[in-house]
Amino acid sequence: MEKFEPSDIEFRSADEIRRFQEDKLHENLAYLQAHSPFYQAMFAKHGIAVENIRTLDDLQQLPFTDKKDLQQHNTDFLCVPPRDIVDYITTSGTLGDPVTFACTDRDLNRLAYNEAVSFACAGVTADSVVQLMTTLDKRFMAGLAYFLGLRKLGAGVIRVGNGIPELQWDTIRRLNPDTIMCVPSFILRLVEYAEQNGIDYRHSSVRRIIGIGEGLRDQHFNLNLLGRRIHDKWPEVKLFATYSSTEMSATFSECPCGCGGHVHPELIIVEIIGDDNRPVPDGEVGEIVITTLGVEGMPLLRFRTGDMAAKITDRCACGRHSYRLTPLVGRKNNMIKLKGTTLYPPAINDVLDNTEYVANYVVVVRDSDAGTDEVVVRIGLKKDYPYAKLAPTIGEAESALIKDLKDRFRARIRVAPIVEILPPDLIQKINFPAQSRKPIKFIDERQK
Repeated sequence: MEKFEPSDIEFRSADEIRRFQEDKLHENLAYLQAHSPFYQAMFAKHGIAVENIRTLDDLQQLPFTDKKDLQQHNTDFLCVPPRDIVDYITTSGTLGDPVTFACTDRDLNRLAYNEAVSFACAGVTADSVVQLMTTLDKRFMAGLAYFLGLRKLGAGVIRVGNGIPELQWDTIRRLNPDTIMCVPSFILRLVEYAEQNGIDYRHSSVRRIIGIGEGLRDQHFNLNLLGRRIHDKWPEVKLFATYSSTEMSATFSECPCGCGGHVHPELIIVEIIGDDNRPVPDGEVGEIVITTLGVEGMPLLRFRTGDMAAKITDRCACGRHSYRLTPLVGRKNNMIKLKGTTLYPPAINDVLDNTEYVANYVVVVRDSDAGTDEVVVRIGLKKDYPYAKLAPTIGEAESALIKDLKDRFRARIRVAPIVEILPPDLIQKINFPAQSRKPIKFIDERQK
């Protein structure tokens, strides 16, 4: 296999990166005009001449694309004949019905490049051995992308899949990976299993954890409660957070400086917009809007992700001039107004993930009788927690736990939701319904 040679565009000046992206944007718009039924119709409807879109600022002249467009006009986004499609992928359906994405051979090569530069950003090299605790089946893009990227980078890959701590540790013992990639909260399960079974995990081969699907840092780039809990248990490993989605076909990965996810300018253009649909100042939180570059099968123009973050444009200590994204604040549609306080589900999850007696949970948001948001946190309790030390009866102990948990919420987010205790098995069924690829921890019952 040829040695992987990434572009050096991330290390060029901000002006060079901007000019580079504008050249790519011109190519992208011409391609959409020639091949995309959806965007051809959009350009005609709004009287848009793509040759007049010359700069990144000119993007504001174009309408947005959103998830509903993809759901209602899925096949109209396809820019190639069916014979050119080599892989079909579907989204997880986090924001509604799943959407199908069709990838050409060129798209899979682009996907491999994206993950290769992302892994390299996190310090993975051709000498690394990476244990993937993610699935490669069920039409899931991420697991396939990770495998293709590591293969392109030349690293060793161990495809274990998700779950099963016993198998994960047996694999680590046998094959000595230096890097593992998984959902961060699963690390705590791995540590718990190791402690219960006498595994000396702190002296294992693992020295790097790359997290997917959950945040590890706050908006100031400090480890959040989950990140600190992992670090306190396993200080020998370096933690890296990532942000990606099927629609973007791109990944924002932290470098060893841990100061946000780096954009790969050759693959994606990012705008951050406010409630008025206009760009917000750099460093201010807004909705992430993306335009894919180099996608052949189903490229997207000004797609609203629904994710909220800020753009950091100052040069990173690693030497990259490309802008970075802060950790996600949450999803725009999931914003909660609880007793006058604005918050997002990750802030609630952060408290629950770091409460020692909580085995599992689901957060439900619904309309109150007064027309405001009402938040109900339903938790399952760990069976081995010494509840007897709290009160002489189970009922009194549960009351004490509810009071304690509400106090924790007030200390972290200033307000307390309703807390209900349910059997852990029941919560488990809610978290992992049949055919779901992601755990369900948030349910929005509001009539929007």
